[in-house]
Amino acid sequence: MGAAISPEPPASVADAPPKNWVDRWAPESWRPFLRLGRFDRPIGMWLLLFPCLWSQALAQVNSGDHYPDLTYVLLFAIGALAMRASGCAYNDYVDRDIDARVQRTASRPLASGQIAPAAALAFIIISALVGLAVLVQFNSFTIWLAIASLLIVAVYPFAKRVTSYPQIVLGLAFNWGALVGWAAIKGSIGLPALALYAGCVFWTVGYDTIYAHQDKEDDALLGLGSTALKFGEDTVSFVGGMYALAGVMWLVAGALAGAHLVYFLAVVLVFLQMSWQVSTLDIDDPANCLRRFKSNRDVGLALLAGLVADMALSWFAGLS
Repeated sequence: MGAAISPEPPASVADAPPKNWVDRWAPESWRPFLRLGRFDRPIGMWLLLFPCLWSQALAQVNSGDHYPDLTYVLLFAIGALAMRASGCAYNDYVDRDIDARVQRTASRPLASGQIAPAAALAFIIISALVGLAVLVQFNSFTIWLAIASLLIVAVYPFAKRVTSYPQIVLGLAFNWGALVGWAAIKGSIGLPALALYAGCVFWTVGYDTIYAHQDKEDDALLGLGSTALKFGEDTVSFVGGMYALAGVMWLVAGALAGAHLVYFLAVVLVFLQMSWQVSTLDIDDPANCLRRFKSNRDVGLALLAGLVADMALSWFAGLS
């Protein structure tokens, strides 16, 4: 793959965090591929991983378990890392000509010519094979359920060319783990998992609308669709509605799974965090949008903490 890299690649990708570990520590010949897989921007990996972990934990709460199965946690973490890398590389492969015309994405490895398309395809396949190696550790129902998501993943990069709602397609694809985590524990799909998945889709539509405001001028010039362009000045109300629906569905998921008070308190904290995002959002300030988008990692951590606490407290209650 090294032969496909330009001799003087840019020092970093424009939308990557400054002084990220890839730019500082990775061997120079690896950097374009690590950037292609978004290893310099870990927020997307967290947002992909959390629905898996939430779903696993919710299933274990429902089963009366007292702590998360750490083997599954590790498998989901490796799988999220690999599949996010493969999915992002695939997205960049499809969008390489568009990305070259957008200021924020023009420095990405494919758009800037640091990596040849054939090398990117090889990276996509290798990353996907790592994900497959993880996937086959689960039960057969979970394997086929996860494979079914590939159709939505394949369609997603083309959605913004034909609809103003590509964020919905992203939400459907990006949160499939909310079904997979439950299936890994239970061997089937239950109503709590479906409610959790619906909430996660609403959540993603909300936070990705915020994210899309960074590119709205370029997207408008290129004739691409997004909910940021669709709702414009009404974005705050739209995102607020999406976040409210997410919170309601997460409450429903917990009730259906038999969760306890600590989980519902965590959902309340999550809703307060999302309310902060909405109330302080400035859609005309890209830095403001990016910060609020990235703060969704706090949403993920809070909800996961609530589920883990639910299991732990039920264990303590059993001892008394």
